[in-house]
Amino acid sequence: MPLTRPSTPDSVLDLIGRTPLLRLRTFGAATPGVEIYAKAEFQNPGGSVKDRAAASILREARRTGVLRPGVTILDATSGNTGIAYAMIAAAHGYRLKLCMPANVTPERTRTLLAFGAELVLTDPMEGTDGAIREARRLAFAEPDRYFYADQYNNDANWRAHYEATAPEILEQTDGRVTHFLAGLGTSGTFMGVGRRLREYSRDIRLISVQPDSPMHGVEGLKHMETAIRPGIYDPSFADEDVRISTERAYTFTRRLALQEGLLVGVSSGAALAASLDLAERIREGVIVTIFPDSGTRYLTERFWNAEDRD
Repeated sequence: MPLTRPSTPDSVLDLIGRTPLLRLRTFGAATPGVEIYAKAEFQNPGGSVKDRAAASILREARRTGVLRPGVTILDATSGNTGIAYAMIAAAHGYRLKLCMPANVTPERTRTLLAFGAELVLTDPMEGTDGAIREARRLAFAEPDRYFYADQYNNDANWRAHYEATAPEILEQTDGRVTHFLAGLGTSGTFMGVGRRLREYSRDIRLISVQPDSPMHGVEGLKHMETAIRPGIYDPSFADEDVRISTERAYTFTRRLALQEGLLVGVSSGAALAASLDLAERIREGVIVTIFPDSGTRYLTERFWNAEDRD
């Protein structure tokens, strides 16, 4: 897949993907034999990796005819996929309803409203699981009114990464990638990229990242044992599954801003923490991870006020 965008894009969809692969030289310096790279998914037009999945889901729905004129797109979200849906819906004239925990950051809520999305706010104590249950209820009650996108169980989610994100990584590393590491939310990024990389080489190690407890603050990631498990997730797929604390995710998110000039979300801090742990163990290799979104969506979170102690 070419890494350059169309010179004259027809729509916002043409701006999705082909994101840069950034070498993290400051953090990688601690282990000279290891190169650490991050896919800059915050450079997608909707600001996150979820642009890829949302575009794939809606494209497939149009192709199969389930997304028809007059039907409203419906899904549950913690913010990023919703913003991607909303951006695409606004550009193509679709109606959109999103179920979302009421405690998401004001930045995400305002972005969704700016794009014209209708929001159904759910119990914050139930997290995204509560939003999923409400979306399912609405879809069941009025099946003719909605196209229920169901990002957690829709194969078009992981296929977006199998067909595009992984080939980009292989091209950008000249096929040298030895370890791929990504957080688990819907699990679409990890499953899709991982499947394509495993076809390329059985020697590439695939590492998934989760929060270390059910009550965590790593926005965008799921603690799979205690959450509604996505249908597209295969818990036996990863070569290794690692757990990162909220505190470490916060610390490395702040350090990325201060030391690399990268203002990213907390799931990126978790990915970096896991990548550094891996680098210390392997001592040699090419690690590629995903930085899913921009930190501008979380600037009202209090952890930004905390002093960086590392």
